[in-house]
Amino acid sequence: MKRFVLLSILIVVSMFTVLAQEETALQESKQVEPGKVLLNIGADLASRYIWRGQNFGKSAAIQPTASISAFGLTLGAWGSYAFSRHSLQLDDSTSITYNYSELDLFISYRYKYFTLMLFDYYAPGPIDSLPGNDYFNWNNKSTFHALEASFIFDGPEKFPIQFIAAVMVYGADKGKDSTGIYGFGTKNNYSTYFELSYQFNVKGFGIKPFIGGIPFGSLWYGPKAGINNVGINISKDIPVSKKFSIPIQSNLIVNPLSKKVYLVFILSL
Repeated sequence: MKRFVLLSILIVVSMFTVLAQEETALQESKQVEPGKVLLNIGADLASRYIWRGQNFGKSAAIQPTASISAFGLTLGAWGSYAFSRHSLQLDDSTSITYNYSELDLFISYRYKYFTLMLFDYYAPGPIDSLPGNDYFNWNNKSTFHALEASFIFDGPEKFPIQFIAAVMVYGADKGKDSTGIYGFGTKNNYSTYFELSYQFNVKGFGIKPFIGGIPFGSLWYGPKAGINNVGINISKDIPVSKKFSIPIQSNLIVNPLSKKVYLVFILSL
């Protein structure tokens, strides 16, 4: 019985640590000019990996990305790899340590101010024998893949508001079991997230306040409806030469649902 409980916890942990940076994918799709093909590679160095108010990896991380864009369509990959191991407590007597890693694939289509996006989120679990660690396992009951469909509105320069609506549609996003615990059920939960932000500039700094929340409980975001991601992003390009600059940003993030606060620094290469 104890082995079953531990295995169930590991499966839920692996399901929960599946994320991505849809903002990176969105920015890449906005850079391409009509009728041209854009290839892009890069990487971020992040002091901590925080996504939609959730803390993952508990370590600084390198986050590479690669994409190709043309005619409004973008195909790409994004990853996150923790620099150090962290401990995961399974029960009073059992803990494991592992390095968090993630590899996500995405496709998006942009038309004027509107973007449709599909993400395949995938992060292997801490134990190799888990069935979800097979990358090619797409069984809805055991896969660690999670597919999310999202709609994004990016306003023009005169109205620089951004709205995101995202729904998990397949895979590692299950509802409640008979005891009311998210993630142990057999049916898809269709976890949903909404976010609203506004971008403006002050003396060369980009300022972006944001607020995000969920309409119902989820293994991904929290056990009940509420605000789970509110804060402010401050960014700036540091010039190195006439043709090259290094983007940096700092994020103050508050998660009222989990009662956590984070300050994150990111350097882009």
